[in-house]
Amino acid sequence: MDKVERNKLYEEAKSWVVEAGELIRASLDKKLQIDTKSDANDLVTEMDRESEKFFVDKIKLNHPSHKIISEEGFGDDLSTLEGTVWILDPIDGTMNFVHQKRNFAISLAIYQDGVGEIGLIYSVMEDVLYHVKRGEGAFRNKTQLSPLKDHVAIEESILLVNSSLCCENKRLNHTKIQELVKTVRGTRSYGSGALEFAGVADGTLDAYISMRLSPWDFAAGAILIEEVGGVITQIDGSPLDFFGENTSFSGNPFLKDEIINNYIELK
Repeated sequence: MDKVERNKLYEEAKSWVVEAGELIRASLDKKLQIDTKSDANDLVTEMDRESEKFFVDKIKLNHPSHKIISEEGFGDDLSTLEGTVWILDPIDGTMNFVHQKRNFAISLAIYQDGVGEIGLIYSVMEDVLYHVKRGEGAFRNKTQLSPLKDHVAIEESILLVNSSLCCENKRLNHTKIQELVKTVRGTRSYGSGALEFAGVADGTLDAYISMRLSPWDFAAGAILIEEVGGVITQIDGSPLDFFGENTSFSGNPFLKDEIINNYIELK
């Protein structure tokens, strides 16, 4: 993808994200229809579906040859990232959206032949947009994000740990995780993977461990984090899988080996 095309797609995607955010904010006073998916805590609302359809309709109308991976079923059934692929989570942090009316985000990424070109994470209620075009810097609104610190001592780090410590047949050793929690300066969990990735990218958080992420959860965040010099892999160091459920470590590269080698043990 050349720079001209990337800029054009970026401007389109950015305008659609902001417009979708306005629609979501306008819906907050309405009574929501809330359904569950995989379990009682896996929530979906009609606003998730309406927001996703809004994006899919825009993409298909303006770029009929492009493909879409999305959470709520309006995208394509893909097995490859060949061509131009949009990866979308219309409301990341649906439980927060339902219960708190805040701490949720729109996450949108554009990949070209498997390479992340554009990433957008929009914190809807804060009206804060994290955005990146590959090789052109990552930004929080108009402020460019600095490269991640040259070195972070684990004892001085802030760690994000997803509340779920298992993924399919993989489970973290709780004793090791307890040791890690006692070692770091503090731990957090925001309930929105997109906002957690954004926090890692802007340097306010140092590492993020999750055991259950789908491609729409991490696609935009991965581009942001890599643009500022961070790393994102599966918990065992292997590459992310864009067609399945993932474990994930993301953060400052100086913490990766220390945390994975000393504190991460799958059972």
